[in-house]
Amino acid sequence: MIHIHEKTLQDIEFYTVLRQVSEYCITSLGKEKTLSLLPFSSKDEVIEALSYSNEYLASLHNDNRISNHGFEPITKELQYLKIENSFLETSSFKKIASISQNCNDIILFLKKFEDYYPNLYQFSSSIEVTKALIENVESIIDRFGDVKDKASDELFRLRQDINAIKGKINQSFASALNTYSTLDYLDDIRESVMDNKRVLAVKAMYRRKVKGAILGGSKTGSIVYIEPETTFRYTRELNNLEFDEQEEVTRILKQLTEFVRPFTPLLKQYQEFLTAMDVISAKAKYANDINGILPKINDDKLYVLRDAYHPLLFVSNQKKKLKTFPQSIELNTQNRIIVISGPNAGGKSITLKTVGLLQVMLQSGILIPVHERSNVCLFDRILSDIGDNQSIENHLSTYSYRLKQMNYFLKKCNKNTLFLIDEFGTGSDPELGGALAETFLEEFYHREAYGIITTHYSNLKILANELPFMQNANMLFDEKSLEPIYKLALGQAGSSFTFEVAQKNGIPYSLINRAKKKIERGKVRFDATIAKLQKERSKLEKTEQSLKLNEKKKQSEAEKLEEINTKIQKKLESYQELYDSNQRLIYLGQKLNDIAEKYFDNKKKRELMDELFKLVQIENSKRKKVSAKEKKVQKTKEQKIIKEAEKTVKVIRQKKKAAKKKVEAAPKPKPVFKVGDRVRLQDGRAVGSIDKLEKNKAVINYGMFTTNVSVEQLELVEPSK
Repeated sequence: MIHIHEKTLQDIEFYTVLRQVSEYCITSLGKEKTLSLLPFSSKDEVIEALSYSNEYLASLHNDNRISNHGFEPITKELQYLKIENSFLETSSFKKIASISQNCNDIILFLKKFEDYYPNLYQFSSSIEVTKALIENVESIIDRFGDVKDKASDELFRLRQDINAIKGKINQSFASALNTYSTLDYLDDIRESVMDNKRVLAVKAMYRRKVKGAILGGSKTGSIVYIEPETTFRYTRELNNLEFDEQEEVTRILKQLTEFVRPFTPLLKQYQEFLTAMDVISAKAKYANDINGILPKINDDKLYVLRDAYHPLLFVSNQKKKLKTFPQSIELNTQNRIIVISGPNAGGKSITLKTVGLLQVMLQSGILIPVHERSNVCLFDRILSDIGDNQSIENHLSTYSYRLKQMNYFLKKCNKNTLFLIDEFGTGSDPELGGALAETFLEEFYHREAYGIITTHYSNLKILANELPFMQNANMLFDEKSLEPIYKLALGQAGSSFTFEVAQKNGIPYSLINRAKKKIERGKVRFDATIAKLQKERSKLEKTEQSLKLNEKKKQSEAEKLEEINTKIQKKLESYQELYDSNQRLIYLGQKLNDIAEKYFDNKKKRELMDELFKLVQIENSKRKKVSAKEKKVQKTKEQKIIKEAEKTVKVIRQKKKAAKKKVEAAPKPKPVFKVGDRVRLQDGRAVGSIDKLEKNKAVINYGMFTTNVSVEQLELVEPSK
């Protein structure tokens, strides 16, 4: 039975994640349900919920998108349907038809694509699909939410009568308007509307001359509003018909309500299903934005998180366009507890919260932002003590509160527990608090619980080094700038860099030296040794990353060269085949030419036929017998080779042509023409000599005739000697 304490959910900011997920919901009920999500109580429920989210996430990236699941809540309608003799309004029926249609669409879609969404199909398969509700509602209520004229014969008759009476009212009013307007009894505005009725705007002095009912007057008293007598009679008849119409509409709605009432449990099921789909959709869309996936889940008490991101930090940094640093952590039966040390602001608490939050999200059916090679197990209980818990209300100090928490941990901690403790042992005398913290840690260790703690206490670092199934870890720092790298390094304790950080923040060196003298020499040396080891580890990390990067680049270059080499080899083979084929054809051509020449000399047909037959037999002896299909393949291959060769030649020709054009495009110096120069027209071939030059014109002599042309149209062929 899985149980996550409320305090843990608050510590790791689980409710903030739920608020972010709820923003992706498209219905109010879906939002409410998302905000009330809690970790599931059994492993089967967790696996089921995760599979729903994972399948919906897959639908966001393929062509088979799941249908729209939006709906207006019908909670009030379901309550009314339970009350005998009650009836629903047309708007309620529209909502019922809509929710039925959407539900049917999704269920039928999931049935059609069962292979894509097996778990979601299983989830929906128990819900009945029926069109009876939709058909009955649509037969009575139109798309504007009004009862249709043909909902009943009586309603059809009444509405026809109403339309006829309205026509008579308009006709009688128009008649009265024309009559009294001609008599000049009406004001300039002529008519108005009162109580949704057309009335005549009569001048006050003529009010007794106009027959009808007075319905009011203007503020000044100069106008009296009168409904004409004939119109008034028709209006009373209209009121009676409209009353009858309303009665008939009510009767029809009651009848429709009685039809819908037996479907109340199904409608409730529809609403619950669409609400659940809204929550699943919100989880999937949230996972899509934080790069969440479904990691492998095991029963072997193996907990491996690779490149795990804190989702809240990831979303926040994404908005600010900042980088988020992932963490990798491994817990197993041979390494159950990790003790993280190192200076403040290095990311220890974030690492702790990342593990806790991702585990609770996973056990609530929410996909998590980790590498696909992550492999995790589920815990029955997750206990946490993160942050300053000093309480003014109950007069508890931080240490008292922490002792109460430790007492609770001792009661609940077992081999199926994950505990997360920040700044373990702080709040009291360092030596005494450290000793008590060490005892608690030993107890958790012997109970085979899994856990991660952060601490500055050296005795806890030493304990983690001594016990076989416990491990030290530290948050890496840049050895020069003492800036955090936000990367967790397993296997080695971290220095708190107390004096180094103090010096970096401007504390005078003399004061730091005095402080060093006040503590044991061994303690300073121990911390300095850890700091030195941490710096060395940081250097090794950088060197390793650099080597990996170089290796990757070289591998990539080698692969590219190999690919180019393969392509060149293939082309050479193709060209060799083409060359051999052409050489053979040249040889055959030469041989045929020799035979033809011999026949030309001696005219001996028999000898010619013998020679030709002999040549054909020699060539056929070299051929292999191949099927028509193989011939076709060979021919296709040859054509492909020829096409490639032609393509290459074409490219070379185009390059040469382009180069030639470039040379031609270069501006040539304009020649200075003289009488006697041999010239030709730029677009012509005939060459002539210049007989006469005058201004910008030249007389060209072609021998048989002369022509007068512009000098700009001429090209110099040979200057005169």
